[in-house]
Amino acid sequence: MADSVLRDKAKQFAKDIVFLCREIKASHKETVLVNQLLRSATSIGANLHEAQYAQRKNDFISKLEIAQKECYETEYWLELLFETDCIEAEKYKKIQNECGAIRRMLISSLKTIK
Repeated sequence: MADSVLRDKAKQFAKDIVFLCREIKASHKETVLVNQLLRSATSIGANLHEAQYAQRKNDFISKLEIAQKECYETEYWLELLFETDCIEAEKYKKIQNECGAIRRMLISSLKTIK
């Protein structure tokens, strides 16, 4: 299946976020922001996984659009945590690039489907 690359990438991203959030929480920094990041980042892959079982094309598109929104939200939380010195620059760049790649793949997939 063509979009399995996207699902795999989103799942790996979610795992990276889980590890990052554990690290930030261990230093007792911004727990509320970390929880928001964890929710939005893991929701990307969850919606992509759910999309593969969509009953109709509109349902499939809706799940991809939700994943895209969650991706944008994740970028916001990452940026906020970086700008408040909770994430080191090198880690931020890496994870932000991963998120951006997933976002671009979602945009491309949605354009193709529509």
